[in-house]
Amino acid sequence: MSGIVVLILRILLAASLYAFLGWAVWTIWRDLRAQGQIISAPYIPALSLQIPGSDSPVSFSTQEVILGRSPSNDFPITDETVSARHARLSFHQNQWWVEDLGSTNGTYLNDERVGVPTVIISGDELRCGQMSLLISIDEKAH
Repeated sequence: MSGIVVLILRILLAASLYAFLGWAVWTIWRDLRAQGQIISAPYIPALSLQIPGSDSPVSFSTQEVILGRSPSNDFPITDETVSARHARLSFHQNQWWVEDLGSTNGTYLNDERVGVPTVIISGDELRCGQMSLLISIDEKAH
């Protein structure tokens, strides 16, 4: 009888050891997966737009900013020469880009008309219709 008890205890010990090892591996895998998601999350540098003569710039940390006369845009511009949905600023391929959305009076980057999506950098001047905007991009590492 004592041989059967020892066998049962050995089986229970082995099962509890395997359960502990499985729990440890699952916990490590879960933590590594969470850390990987944090590291691989895209970092979007803050984009600031400032109307020359205004006191403070408006900053954005989103992947896309729509400019235009419509109040529903991310950056509404109250100027009659600006279309309702005038231009899009978007972050992809680790760069900020500007794209004209078929505006009537055009979008200009440093006095050159934007016909195709174009990379923008800090210090650029963006003109939507007759309204000028100064662009600054926060290049700090995260």
